[in-house]
Amino acid sequence: MIGPLARIGGPLLRLVEAERAHRLAVLALKVLPAPQPAADDPRLVVGAFGLTFPNPIGLAAGFDKHGEVADALLRLGFGFAELGTITPRPQAGNPRPRVFRLQADEAVINRLGFNSVGRDAVLARLARRVLASGVLGINVGANRDSADRVADYVNLVETLAPVAGYFTVNVSSPNTPGLRDLQQADALGDLLARVLEARDRAARGTAARPVLVKIAPDLSLADLDDLVGAARARRVDGMIVGNTTTMRPSSLRDRARASEPGGLSGRPLFRLATRMLAETYVRVEGQFPLIGVGGIDSGAAAFAKIKAGASLVQLYTGLIFRGFSLVADIKADLLSFMRLGRYDSLAQAVGRDAASITAEPWPE
Repeated sequence: MIGPLARIGGPLLRLVEAERAHRLAVLALKVLPAPQPAADDPRLVVGAFGLTFPNPIGLAAGFDKHGEVADALLRLGFGFAELGTITPRPQAGNPRPRVFRLQADEAVINRLGFNSVGRDAVLARLARRVLASGVLGINVGANRDSADRVADYVNLVETLAPVAGYFTVNVSSPNTPGLRDLQQADALGDLLARVLEARDRAARGTAARPVLVKIAPDLSLADLDDLVGAARARRVDGMIVGNTTTMRPSSLRDRARASEPGGLSGRPLFRLATRMLAETYVRVEGQFPLIGVGGIDSGAAAFAKIKAGASLVQLYTGLIFRGFSLVADIKADLLSFMRLGRYDSLAQAVGRDAASITAEPWPE
């Protein structure tokens, strides 16, 4: 689409402190007109998790953390949007400053720590949606001080099921102490068993909401083996690969900000996240679809994720440096790549390069 909303996240907002700029972008989406985008080319339609996506480009969790602008985001041309991370009770997250742009690297480090208005506020907002069209995912997480983190996920899935298109179980944020321990096979197996039971209870005769697991890109391959095994055994609907990384590639140019604690996202994450996506794809063996995330800032990057094993992709940090017009640009590029490769659908390209990627030297 064209217009002022398509340019949100561009050079002007980068002049403002990172978290304040994000807040301004959310406010702009609330007040600026957003015309309904043109229908997507049918060749971009993707079926996954029992859902139909008009195109494979999704907004990753982290932008609309509180469910404030879901419909405005979908009108920007995304095939789906993921809200959150949502926690059961409101919490402030970590002290500010907690978001840092690495301009020279087109990257961001954040240590937000699941700042959330809480389950009840989000539920009330989403229940007021008038049209309620489009695929809307909800990313769920545990409160920092929770005595039973698994119970937090169960509570969120049961409560938010009426307003969710799908759920993402976030066990991979690096900014809540101990959260990544839930990625260990035994812990994850127990968590998924209870979450899926809650999902089925909440369905009450309607279609059960798909449950996805979002994993870290910096797992060891042995841990990935165990994690994928647990996900397959519990029959989850899909996985998202991956979250931000605590690693700092040697290629980073903004060395001063690179020392900030937190999760790194953006262009420097692309190679690692894409390698983990391919490694996950070959282990899943077609049992469920994957969403590829990490460093997508062009149509070429999005198509590389698809060929590495992603049925769908998500982006966020790329919007900070390219603006929301990036969404339309990626869709146009994907159609061009499909013509060049003589693909009738994106599904024909999924995983084409996965095996060769896993044979490459490990990205540094």
